[in-house]
Amino acid sequence: MTFRPVSSNRRTVLSGLAATIGIAVAGCLEAVDGGEQSGESPDSPDPECTTDAHEEYGSTEVRVTTPDGEELGAVSAAIADTPERKQLGLSDTESLSEECAMLFVYDEVDDRTFAMPEMSFGIDIVFADDEGVITEIHHAPEPGPDEDGLEQTYPGRGQYVLETVYEWTEERDVEEGDVLQFDQ
Repeated sequence: MTFRPVSSNRRTVLSGLAATIGIAVAGCLEAVDGGEQSGESPDSPDPECTTDAHEEYGSTEVRVTTPDGEELGAVSAAIADTPERKQLGLSDTESLSEECAMLFVYDEVDDRTFAMPEMSFGIDIVFADDEGVITEIHHAPEPGPDEDGLEQTYPGRGQYVLETVYEWTEERDVEEGDVLQFDQ
């Protein structure tokens, strides 16, 4: 199975409706049991992955598979889909767990270059085409103590760019030709 944007089809609308009803029921049950309702929307980033800078972002689960469909790993990704969010990226993030990531979404496949401004940790930068097929992977180490990260540039071609913790892809044997799968 390869990447397909599915936000406009009936299946997504119905599954979104089912998820909303499920969350509402769970919230009611928590209230009955004396728990607090979180007020989170279904597309809010995973609370464990949210920083103050990213709390308004939508999110999606990104699964990485081989071309044959074998799952190699999955992360909860905040979606950077506006110029401001793409510019900020992970720059105001103190750290990133292995379960969290950021997904940059563009309108079309193009040559892109990512840098490491104001980064306090290393990341993997994964470029993927319009079908989610990985075209390039970079392991970008944390900038040094006297570096601002702007000199560290990582080029690639894609419509989607996934940033994960440093060497996440290596630890899961993710390579070019593997596939990013997510709902958008």
